[in-house]
Amino acid sequence: MSSTYGVQRHIDALKKKGYLSKENNTSRGLCLVREESSRNEPDPFSQIPVVGRVAAGLPITAMENIEGSLLVDNNFLRHRDNHFALKVKGDSMIDDGIFDGDFVIVSPSVDAHNGEIVVARILDEVTVKRFSNKNGQIQLLPANKQFKPIIINNLENFTIIGKVVGVMRWLLH
Repeated sequence: MSSTYGVQRHIDALKKKGYLSKENNTSRGLCLVREESSRNEPDPFSQIPVVGRVAAGLPITAMENIEGSLLVDNNFLRHRDNHFALKVKGDSMIDDGIFDGDFVIVSPSVDAHNGEIVVARILDEVTVKRFSNKNGQIQLLPANKQFKPIIINNLENFTIIGKVVGVMRWLLH
């Protein structure tokens, strides 16, 4: 490091925000401030319920059972909708970085634009795929060449449940 100026600017910003304070009677002493959160401050985290599993492959039967929850920093969520999470089963979306065992965070929505990753219901089965609507022909596109697109022929049996807005994964099992 050729200059400590950048480091000093970060320390000054953290002091100004109340995260650090100068420790008395010490040279270059800093102290982490553990501040009790005010009742007026919004919670910086959202608890997102895990409501079941979603297929990334062939659609699986839709079952909505709350299996727990994920604690997510609100800075990762654009809007504070009624997000929910689903555990992914299968590998049809691996080229989009969604792997078997991941959790997808879903923002409820009944419509989507071309190219968006959606959770869709076909009859009583749910799947996660990329949405495509060209000339009125709706397809759910996998992100793995080993899988074929799902062509929606009967719109009465098809519903978009929401858009995938995030993926969470644990690297160690």
